[in-house]
Amino acid sequence: MLIKNSESHFGVVAILFHWAMAILIIGLLILGLYMVRLPISLEKLKFYGWHKECGMLAFLLVIARSIWRVSNLIPSLTLPWWEKLAARTVHYAFYGFMFAMPITGWIITSSSGLPVSFFGLFVFPDLISPNPDTMQLFQQIHKWLGYGLIATIFLHAAAALKHHFIDKDDILRRMLY
Repeated sequence: MLIKNSESHFGVVAILFHWAMAILIIGLLILGLYMVRLPISLEKLKFYGWHKECGMLAFLLVIARSIWRVSNLIPSLTLPWWEKLAARTVHYAFYGFMFAMPITGWIITSSSGLPVSFFGLFVFPDLISPNPDTMQLFQQIHKWLGYGLIATIFLHAAAALKHHFIDKDDILRRMLY
């Protein structure tokens, strides 16, 4: 397996970024949906801490992934123009979500006057001053971005499965190995 992407396949680094971030982001979405429904408790605060730390990990990974992506080939797609357009649009949407979700989460935490720790190693600086109105606004933005990300994940997975089982092409396989 190649480290870098080729004209026809993704390299091992791109594949590892894809699957590690997929697992991390799906886990963050599940945790986020679960924790917001809990009553105030130490357990809820613990989950919020994990959510913030893993969210910032996702943010740092998407920065690294973006750098890797722009410095590598993107394997060509031998698809009709409208499928290429749909695929590129979904991928750009993913990058938008992967940047917007942690930034809005960071703004929520900053506007609530709480620190954003990175697994106890360091604390990220506040992006804004504490402000309850800003916090509520960004909680709504973060929530709706999350719903949009969930919908995009389902669309992406459905397209990958369609290509694998109906079209029987190598679109899914080239992200597996």
